[in-house]
Amino acid sequence: MRLAVELYGQVVGELEGDARTFDFTPTSDGIGSFGTNSTVLSVTIPLSPTQRRDHARRRRNWFAELLPEGAMYDHMIAQAGLRRDDTPAFLARFGRDVAGALQVWDLDDPTEPKTPSVRSLAPGEVRALLEDPIGSPLANDPQSGKSSLGGVQPKVVLVRTSDGWAQALGGYPSTHILKPRLDGDKSTVIYDEEYGSRIARRLGLASFETWIEEFDGLPALVIERYDRKSGERVHQEDFNQALGASKNEKYQEIGGIVSLKRVADTLRKHTSEADLQRLARMVVLAVGIGNLDLHAKNLGLLQPADADVALAPAYDVVPQAYLPNDGKLALAVNNKYRHTSITRDDLYAEFTLWRLRHARDAVRSALDELYSVVQQRAHSTGRPPNWSTRS
Repeated sequence: MRLAVELYGQVVGELEGDARTFDFTPTSDGIGSFGTNSTVLSVTIPLSPTQRRDHARRRRNWFAELLPEGAMYDHMIAQAGLRRDDTPAFLARFGRDVAGALQVWDLDDPTEPKTPSVRSLAPGEVRALLEDPIGSPLANDPQSGKSSLGGVQPKVVLVRTSDGWAQALGGYPSTHILKPRLDGDKSTVIYDEEYGSRIARRLGLASFETWIEEFDGLPALVIERYDRKSGERVHQEDFNQALGASKNEKYQEIGGIVSLKRVADTLRKHTSEADLQRLARMVVLAVGIGNLDLHAKNLGLLQPADADVALAPAYDVVPQAYLPNDGKLALAVNNKYRHTSITRDDLYAEFTLWRLRHARDAVRSALDELYSVVQQRAHSTGRPPNWSTRS
């Protein structure tokens, strides 16, 4: 199988081989467009004429991390009749609309490249898609759906048009992620995430919009994709990809591959001191509101075509400490996982390990700013009964 890897309108490379041996090879046109050793695709896969053979496994993992996780992955491979762990085959089927700006398609398929389009949806149709993860995973049309997105939480990806909501067909760039309200212990999660996103925006750590909207009576969290701008794709990679971690190795305790220090070291190498400061504020936010799930796939890098690599905005910011769970952070702070044991001294020690400038001042100012924002207690208009904004 030969797959084209297209980025910003340019085929930058090809994937060739079977599920076990496939590898990425940059094209001369891609190198010519973006430069030798460009990191426009990934900080871990520079566009080099000669790829390091000992990094082949890391390159395979990078593309595998574009795939969904858990039940969503199972539904999609069942829908398409694919074998488990066959990354090239999955991307040939669903790789036209993934996280970031990549479009992956089959060079040997005479129907490629597809002509992207949309199909308008009524509110009842959106609800039907939200409630049908088996028949329409990620809202993919069984024949012409081409979207893939990581994560385990039930969700769909749709296009917001001037006329309302639409289904993406043939690889049309989806613009929003929708997560339905769940039952039981998770019934408040979408409201918690809307609250966490609102705090992140007020702290200047995110700018994309989130809101609660009802579709034929079903509440859902609507999230503007930060890797889309004016309907165009903006490239990004998460830190599982950047650090070579696979699947649940996004949690530091599983495999020990990822850590806040390794994330910080990557930022120091590829971005600015300002991004290191922003990472510190994201960590303070996570600890301050009990966002236990700040793992490596919830941290990322943006790679615009016309700008430098930068830390991606804060996303999936969800207060969770009050929910039934083990009370552990996904990434340790000063070698501590237990959320209730983290102090401002631990934050200072962690940031000092990163060689963050004025680390103690950074902790103090971030905590003061977070306290001020939380005290404003701006309630969500979409909250369910008996739910209140948490401080």
